Amino acid sequence: MLDQYGRKIDYMRISVTDRCNLRCIYCMPKEGIESIGHDEILSYDEILKVVKAGAALGIEKIKITGGEPLVRKGVTSLVRMIKRTSGIKMVTLTTNGVLFSELGEELAEAGLDGVNFSLDTLDEQIYNNLTRVDALGKVKAGIDIALQLDLKTKLNCVPIDSYNGEDLTAIAALAKNKPLDVRFIEMMPIGLGRGFETTNNADVLETLVERFGQPMRSAVEHGNGPAVYYDFDGFQGSIGFISAVSNSFCEGCNRVRLTADGVLKPCLCFNDGLPLKPLLRNGISDGELIDEMRHVIENKPHQHKLGETADKTTEMRKMVQIGG
Repeated sequence: MLDQYGRKIDYMRISVTDRCNLRCIYCMPKEGIESIGHDEILSYDEILKVVKAGAALGIEKIKITGGEPLVRKGVTSLVRMIKRTSGIKMVTLTTNGVLFSELGEELAEAGLDGVNFSLDTLDEQIYNNLTRVDALGKVKAGIDIALQLDLKTKLNCVPIDSYNGEDLTAIAALAKNKPLDVRFIEMMPIGLGRGFETTNNADVLETLVERFGQPMRSAVEHGNGPAVYYDFDGFQGSIGFISAVSNSFCEGCNRVRLTADGVLKPCLCFNDGLPLKPLLRNGISDGELIDEMRHVIENKPHQHKLGETADKTTEMRKMVQIGG
């Protein structure tokens, strides 16, 4: 369906948990966060009801996120149920990769179409400093499993000059040596991300041009989101840039988000949204749910406020709590 600004909203990101097995410095404190209770997150049946209502409104693509979605038991069954839902054309997953080698084959059999791995460095010590966990080997193994399963594979890297600035060309080179896409995502000033300076993706591209030569804009459609992709000579995959801070892409935004505790958020930046959990648990009908969700989508904000001074409308929760 179209929102009030004529944008086609056909993509929903669904967080299935606020728990994570890493402690990335821009996402979660070292001691972790107080997770919401199991009874406070949506059940898979509740999530499926929302997906069906979304499909009736034109949602075609679903991304399963967290926290770390693979720490929630039975997530494979959710992928299978969503993939079988009428109107849903694509189901993908975002993961830190630590558990993917254990679950990848099962997820592929359930119908998973693609997977995005979060990976900010290939240096083991830097990885440990960024995530506070020694797990880089498991992530690399998970990426290899995804490629072996012929899943559409992407790597998401957040450039942070003081941590991985010297490592970005090595990460980009993975798209040269493997059939996958590498995407650089500007640090968003949300939650703990407010404590870091955003590295402009234009600077990252300049660094890659110096190392790999001048690329061409990719003519291939790579996925659901706002990334701008480039093809470098000799690369098997492409390099993408998601530049929410330096180059707002709100005019083409096609997504809404469902948090683990059941809030339908029309924009990541704002703290508002429709709490669906009480409606679902009070027996809302399918038609009523569709009407409620239609209202949220129609009134999606025109533009985010990333980079502006926070006010009472700004989302202040940590990224792990709202789903990236």
